[in-house]
Amino acid sequence: MTSLNGSTVFITGANGGLGTELVKAALDRGARRVYATARSPKEWGDERVVPLLLDVADPDVVDRIARQTGDTTILINNAAIYPKGDLLTAPTEDITATLATNLLGPIHLARALAPALRSAKGALVNIGSVLSWFAVGKAHSVSKAGLWMATNAFRLELAPAGVQVLGVYAGPTDTPMQAGNDPAGMNQPSDVAAAIFDAVEAGDNELIVDELTTKVHTALSAPVTALYPALAQ
Repeated sequence: MTSLNGSTVFITGANGGLGTELVKAALDRGARRVYATARSPKEWGDERVVPLLLDVADPDVVDRIARQTGDTTILINNAAIYPKGDLLTAPTEDITATLATNLLGPIHLARALAPALRSAKGALVNIGSVLSWFAVGKAHSVSKAGLWMATNAFRLELAPAGVQVLGVYAGPTDTPMQAGNDPAGMNQPSDVAAAIFDAVEAGDNELIVDELTTKVHTALSAPVTALYPALAQ
């Protein structure tokens, strides 16, 4: 388990709906410093928050930022993009950008900050999705499925050093990524952020946030038609 009190938390995608709530929740739980990273960083009006410019898809920038944030004790890979096109018809560059941001970026950042996490016996948190196990997200689902497996692999590699690795999986959450969709029934970002830090402080390996995600996860052991009934026709 990893305490938020006195911690240094590194959050990617900090300007987004969930990222903003993660920054707030970390401060509320006593974080000493929060590195709030984004492609367009903003001022937070709190001296404990250090805004940093970071595009997680750029390995050189990731390495540079990691050298500046060696006191990190909790890394939260939250940044993600969600193109809407199909795998067979979307521009190839959209698919490549999705994998670079949602999968390769978190891998590179975890590698770069692994020495800090090992030294602190801290925590790595990867924000997945119900779409880690459900293909309707197309390229986004592919990237999140990859992040799910990368999270499992990091857990095995970092466990001997006492580093907690938490995978987080949630259904639709009322954030800008869901703009245009009916927010009724969606998770609230503040609730998800609170659940994430509860899981960090409890030493959990995995957090499945809601009933929808639980149902999809459970269906993985069933025939593929359980998740995709149209295939049975």
